[in-house]
Amino acid sequence: MNRERPKLLFLAWSFPPIRAIGAVRTWNIAKSLTRLGWDVTVVTPDPQLIRNPDSPERIEAAIAREGIERIFTKHDWRFLSPDRFICKNGGIQWVIEGVCRRVARRFGVSRGVGWLKQAQRACSHIRREEVDLILASGPPFDGFVLAERLAKMLGRPYVLDYRDPWWTEVRGMFRVLQPMVDRLEARLVTRSAAVTVVSPSWAADLDSQFNVGPKLHVLTNGYDPEELADIEPHYFGHFAIVYTGIFYPPERVITPVLSALKLLDRKQVRGEWCFHYYGDDDRHVREEALRLGVGHRVKLHGMVSRLAALSAVKGANVAIVIASVSENASDGLAGWIPAKIFETVGLGVPVLLIAPFGSDVEKIGGPTGLIHRFSGRDIQGIASFLEKTILGSINIEKKDVESLSWTWIGQKLDRILREHTSARITPWTQA
Repeated sequence: MNRERPKLLFLAWSFPPIRAIGAVRTWNIAKSLTRLGWDVTVVTPDPQLIRNPDSPERIEAAIAREGIERIFTKHDWRFLSPDRFICKNGGIQWVIEGVCRRVARRFGVSRGVGWLKQAQRACSHIRREEVDLILASGPPFDGFVLAERLAKMLGRPYVLDYRDPWWTEVRGMFRVLQPMVDRLEARLVTRSAAVTVVSPSWAADLDSQFNVGPKLHVLTNGYDPEELADIEPHYFGHFAIVYTGIFYPPERVITPVLSALKLLDRKQVRGEWCFHYYGDDDRHVREEALRLGVGHRVKLHGMVSRLAALSAVKGANVAIVIASVSENASDGLAGWIPAKIFETVGLGVPVLLIAPFGSDVEKIGGPTGLIHRFSGRDIQGIASFLEKTILGSINIEKKDVESLSWTWIGQKLDRILREHTSARITPWTQA
């Protein structure tokens, strides 16, 4: 084994140029580890299969510049992820595929099930000496299954990276099937050399389920200082309140923010101010704005490139981040840390955070000095904070944000992985 430059086989269903927040994490993992002395090869679907890729020429140049290798794969059953991959958009086949998606969700069929076989086939030529360690990032968790299979084939250890808990992928599944999923997850976790999870609450939940022990590590998302340094702020010409990304009703909706804007509008808070939305959920924002009578205070920009979204955030006076509008922080909700919050604090922009009390996102982001948390029901508190920022009567000072950068997080992951490059795989005779 080459101790100076270990070889990592990185299984990443989400990887640039795909438009997905998961691709931001996998890109930063690959980039950070390459710079820290790893030879990284990413196994990922062929970019030609991706619907509406994000700045593909810029991405290709960045990948080449960093020296990251890739193995492109085919992908069957792409209709399970029509937002990500090219598939039929009309006709009878489109209708049939829609029915199949609903049936698949009920039976717990993963979005990435059509990737598993093709990715394994694409890796069939790899020799043992070409890999020291396998890292799989999920969801979808077919990558975890693939990691186990490749580890067995190559005789190398594997590490699992949870961007979300497994239950987020099977929420609509028939409950009778849950024990089967739990047994699969338990086996994959047990045989892994290490496990990383994006939040403390989710890590604690995983440990309570499967008794993971000391090989379990919290590895949050973060921001890339180099990427953010090149971002130019968008000029709005007025006080701009900005939200970028998608919603997850009923836990993540825009209603509390627009309700607060309604109070400000009635109060006739002086100055020109407006809420700007960038993302694919125009309909949700438009309907709520019309229902609450604040349509004149809302501007919809639709889907834009990642760079355009970051430019909007940097030009914002306040950025909105919503973890959950629920009052109580259950284990599932407490661990939900929207990845966008890291880039927002990295840009030095004040954050209006809507999350339950005691959430991981508040604990992790609190030391930055930029995050102001409110519950989803505290409409008056949200309105008061916005009014004070509009009038300039509140002092917001950036403090410690460096610890949330991928410069630091990448070093932590590097230490975790190097510790396990020589780990022994659990015997394959075990269940």
